[in-house]
Amino acid sequence: MKRTMYMLAAAVLALVFSSQLVAPDSTKTDTSPGLTILSVDIDSVEKTLIYTFAIKDNIAAPTWRITKEAFEEAFSLGADLVILQLNTYGGEVRAADSIRTKILNSPIPVYVFINDNAASAGALIAIACDSIYMKPGGKIGAATVVNQTGEQVPDKYQSYMRATMRATAEAHGKDTVISGTDTTLVWNRDPAIAEAMVDPRLFVEGVSDTGQVLTFTALEAMANGYCERTVESIDEIISNLGIEQYELKSYNPSGMDKAIGFLINPMISGVLIMIIIGGLYFELQSPGIGFPLAASIIAALLYFAPLYLEGLAENWELIIFVVGVILILVEIFAIPGFGVAGVAGIIAMVTGLTLSLVDNVVFEEPEFTGEGLSLLMRSLGVVLFSAFLGLILSLWTANKLLTTTLFSNLSLKREQRMEEGYIGVETEPHTLIGETGLAHTVLRPSGKVKINEKLYDASSEYGFIEKGEQVKVVRYETGQVYVVKA
Repeated sequence: MKRTMYMLAAAVLALVFSSQLVAPDSTKTDTSPGLTILSVDIDSVEKTLIYTFAIKDNIAAPTWRITKEAFEEAFSLGADLVILQLNTYGGEVRAADSIRTKILNSPIPVYVFINDNAASAGALIAIACDSIYMKPGGKIGAATVVNQTGEQVPDKYQSYMRATMRATAEAHGKDTVISGTDTTLVWNRDPAIAEAMVDPRLFVEGVSDTGQVLTFTALEAMANGYCERTVESIDEIISNLGIEQYELKSYNPSGMDKAIGFLINPMISGVLIMIIIGGLYFELQSPGIGFPLAASIIAALLYFAPLYLEGLAENWELIIFVVGVILILVEIFAIPGFGVAGVAGIIAMVTGLTLSLVDNVVFEEPEFTGEGLSLLMRSLGVVLFSAFLGLILSLWTANKLLTTTLFSNLSLKREQRMEEGYIGVETEPHTLIGETGLAHTVLRPSGKVKINEKLYDASSEYGFIEKGEQVKVVRYETGQVYVVKA
């Protein structure tokens, strides 16, 4: 009897226990009666979120902006891993250093896949990442700082880059190596190797001979701790990490990002400067508001707007440019001749256009590898060359426009001679030659004179003539009299 009660109690407990373990929507019943099998809902398994973005152009301000946007999106999505696809020959050290700092401070692990080249500033970015993977045949190194012509800059600038590369390698710490009873701490990435990528004088035993800047192939990088392994794709990296369930998200630049990247290209900036100068020139040749002025305004907007959005152009730089334009217009229309206002206007325009191409942070760090001065000189060269070329093309176009077959009908082809009875202006001023009068306004050199109680447009033949001085008419041309001091 007691045994029967025990068996009954055990059966009840087994039934209750099985009902607690098995949910109706997560079970499958085998064809065999009484057999219940648990199944796992695949969709309920948490996937690893992997975020990727690419750097495939020269490293500059747009690259830094894209990097910031990519990391912000990765953080907002709660990514577990960021993989950077890198293929670059380098670029601006300042932008690369900002990207490097962003990677080192990232709470999300950052891996890099070098899809061919990680040269110069690209090497700095790669070394900052937690793990480095390279495509077979890839290269990393050659981080010596050079100027725009490819020549090495002075050593005081190289010193900053050497320290930056060394500190970046040191940031990955040391690993413990146990050999028998001995324990040794070894750098995960030897800082001396990173420094040798900048300084050809540095000797690293078994790695780099003096006189040669260090550059690793993929296999050499693996042998010296600067690459985990060679892979053909991001999928192979993920497979190597043992991640089976994952979701891949990629950074996709918007149309605005692409437009900004296109417009701030130095070549495009140069073309826009040419249009600005050319438009102003043609507008001054035909006073009034017309197509040339509209083209100049649109070009100025396309020039400054992306630089402003990129954080390069500041409000005060735009104001300097506008003030320069105003000064030139005042000099032309309000103050005849060309003096202080005109020169100041030209200087202000060139200053505004030049400084807008350079991030103002370079002025806060005067010892920053000398790149600030290099960028400033390059920007000034782009502005001056483009302005000069725009002016030359404007003069040439103005001369050729009405002589081409396409525009030849815009001007009269037949001459209208005075002896045939065609008179475009009054002939009375011709009789004034030799007459004397008074300067009604200051002549600098143009103004008005009063002769025989009548006012005439006049121009000083030599120098300026003050108001009220006596003048004498010496000739008459182009609708005005030319005078000298009597």
